[in-house]
Amino acid sequence: MSRRVKTGSEAIDRQIEGLLDECGATEDRDLLFDIIASGVLLAGDDSDRLDLKITAATLAEMRTAFNAFAPYRDQPKVTIFGSARILADDPLYLAARDAAALLAAEGWMVITGAGPGIMAAGLEGAGREKSFGVNIRLPFEQEANEFILGDEKLISMKYFFTRKLELVKESQGFICLPGGFGTLDETFELLTLQQTGKSVPTPIVFLDEPGGSYWEGWRRFTLDHVAAGGYISAEDLGIVTITDDVAVAVEAVLRFYRNFRSIRWVGKTLVVRLVAEPTDAEVAMLNDEYGAMLAKTGRIERRGPLPPEIKDGEHLDQPRLVMDFDIRHFGQLHAFIHRLNALGSAPATTPVLSDPPRG
Repeated sequence: MSRRVKTGSEAIDRQIEGLLDECGATEDRDLLFDIIASGVLLAGDDSDRLDLKITAATLAEMRTAFNAFAPYRDQPKVTIFGSARILADDPLYLAARDAAALLAAEGWMVITGAGPGIMAAGLEGAGREKSFGVNIRLPFEQEANEFILGDEKLISMKYFFTRKLELVKESQGFICLPGGFGTLDETFELLTLQQTGKSVPTPIVFLDEPGGSYWEGWRRFTLDHVAAGGYISAEDLGIVTITDDVAVAVEAVLRFYRNFRSIRWVGKTLVVRLVAEPTDAEVAMLNDEYGAMLAKTGRIERRGPLPPEIKDGEHLDQPRLVMDFDIRHFGQLHAFIHRLNALGSAPATTPVLSDPPRG
């Protein structure tokens, strides 16, 4: 067993091992040991009661959320963000509701923050059976909506950061509609995680009402001030699809997985898993078109599963492309995925997304 956390006491370590034996823990004992050992170490730290309350509440909330999502891991999910203050007759409400209904019809579940406005619209469109709600306990405004209230798939959380973790970790796609500070906070966290490679590539759609200018205004600001100032690269905007058309938004989510399935890092090597194996000519074309996103000596190559993948039994039947990827170009990685989905060897339509990637 490989331990990352050590208590400093062999006697305590043996007690932790004994506790795991009594609990019947047979898998992932190294991680379980680390969790318990971290709690033991807190007892000897100079932690005040607030520190411990935050730690205890966070662990309890995460455990509750993990248990709620566990039975549905094999179903793809989309998270919908947007304002809590939108009324049911607003075009934005209708757009969120319709997008959720279309995705639910394709077998996707819909996650929202469980409150009113856009959050209610998403769950109304999906229907209770296909809905998840991750609520935040606030002194005002945020009470679980009627479409998820009383459902076992409703989770209530004290902290925004644990709530955002679940809203992001469990989803394979995101649709963001206009909103206030909370919506923008969630949206920018999504962009940051994608731009820095801290989460797996997923489709992110900014959906506006027909003729709306909210997200186009955001795009102009981002290009004119953020990109022009050198704070991001213009290619980073390739992470996002901006549209005012519900059908385009839904298609952007579904099309993302037409050929692409998941990624994994093996050291500095990026493994991209696919549905269909590219031809020699297609691999040569990909090298020509996307060589700029590779390390200096990098090449895109077809390869079988790498040893760590074989050890973990990860999707061994799926074709792979491997490359030495330059981590400064995660914006281009999205463009690369779109290209993979458009290859002649790719499926004509999106197959069922079984065992969807998480995190």
